[in-house]
Amino acid sequence: MDRLRIGFFTEIYRPVVNGVVASIEALAQGLEARGHSTFCFAPHMPGFVEPDGPVFRMPSLPLPTKTPYRLTLPLVARRNVNNVIKRLSIVHAHSPFVTGWTGLHYARRYRIPLVFTYHTQLEEYAHYVPFERNATRYAASQLTRTFGNLADAVVVPTASMARRLREVGVRTRIEIVPSAIDVAWFAAGRRSDAVRASAGAGPRERLLLCVSRLGKEKNIEVLLAALAGADPSLRLAIAGEGPDRERLEALASELNVMGRTRFLGAQPRERLPDLYASCDAFCMPSTSETQGLVLVEALAAGALPIAADVPQSRDVLAGEGTYAKPTADGFSRAFEGVELDPGASARRRANGNADRFGIDRHVDRMLELYRDLMVCDRIA
Repeated sequence: MDRLRIGFFTEIYRPVVNGVVASIEALAQGLEARGHSTFCFAPHMPGFVEPDGPVFRMPSLPLPTKTPYRLTLPLVARRNVNNVIKRLSIVHAHSPFVTGWTGLHYARRYRIPLVFTYHTQLEEYAHYVPFERNATRYAASQLTRTFGNLADAVVVPTASMARRLREVGVRTRIEIVPSAIDVAWFAAGRRSDAVRASAGAGPRERLLLCVSRLGKEKNIEVLLAALAGADPSLRLAIAGEGPDRERLEALASELNVMGRTRFLGAQPRERLPDLYASCDAFCMPSTSETQGLVLVEALAAGALPIAADVPQSRDVLAGEGTYAKPTADGFSRAFEGVELDPGASARRRANGNADRFGIDRHVDRMLELYRDLMVCDRIA
C-alpha cells in the first residue's frame, strides 16, 4: 500500500488548545500509526518550544486584539518547499485564511490535490472584528464560499454543515467525516468524589459541567441564567479560559449564582476523562459549533449531554442526550431531568455509540478521500 505524505496548513496549532488543534492532532496520529507521514505548517508562536513532530513554523505577527492567535505571513523557507511541499501527496488546509491560501498556492503550483476541512462557522465570530457586524458576517460567508470552491474536496463533520455550505454557495465535492477523538482514552474516565469536590459539588449536590472556550460565541451566559432559576442543589463547573471570563464571573455574581458556580480555568488533558465522568450532566449551550468535540468527549466518558437544540448537536448526539432550547428557560427546564445517580456514567458508556467518532474510522474515511483525489488528479 502506498505511503502518503500529507501536508497540513493551519492558522491555529500548539500551544493553543481547542477543537481544531485536537482534530488535527488526532488525524495526524492516526495517519502516522498507519505508516503515513504528516507535516504541519503553522504560525510561529514566540517562546514555544516544539515538543515533537515535523512542524514547520511560518513567520507571524501579533494581532491588535488580546488573543493567543497570530497573523501568519505567507512565507515558507525554500528548503521546506523543496524537501517537503514538492513531495506531498495531499495538501490539507484547515483554515481559509493565510495558511490555507498558502497551501492552495503550492497545491496548484505542484499539481497536488487540495482538501479543506471546514472546522469553524466564521460568521459566528464576527463580534471579534471591529467592523459592522452584518458586513463582517457576509464577508466571512464569501470567504468560505470562495475557498471551498477552490478546493478539490471539502470535509465537514456533520450533515448540517454540508447543508450550510451548500446554502452559502459551495459547489465543490463535500464529504461528511466526523472529527475524531481517542474514544478509549475518554471512556477510561471514572466518577470520583474528589474530582466532584474540586468542581464544587458536595455528596448530595448534582454537578453540571461545561468545557468550553470562554468566548461570547459559546453562549455560556445562558447556563448562568438557567442556574439562577433552577434548583439550589445544582452546582455548575466551567472548565476553560478565554476573553469572556471576567464578564461571565461578573454575571454570575450579579445573578447570585457565584456561590454555586466554579470557574476551573483551563484543565490538563489527563484530567478531562474523570471530570466528564464525574458530572451528572454535561452542558453545551453553544449554537456556533460545526460539531463540538467536547460533546463527543462527554459522550465517550458516559456523561449525560444537554446540548443546545441546533441541527449539528442533533447530528452528533443521534438521540443519546437531551436537547434544550438555547435560552435560560430552555436549559433550566432541561436541568429538571438531571439525577444524582453515581452509576449512570458507567451504564451510558456501556450502551453508548461513541465508537462512531473513533480515530480509526476517521482515518479510514480520510485515506479513502485522499486516494480518490489522487487517482482523479492523475486521470485529469
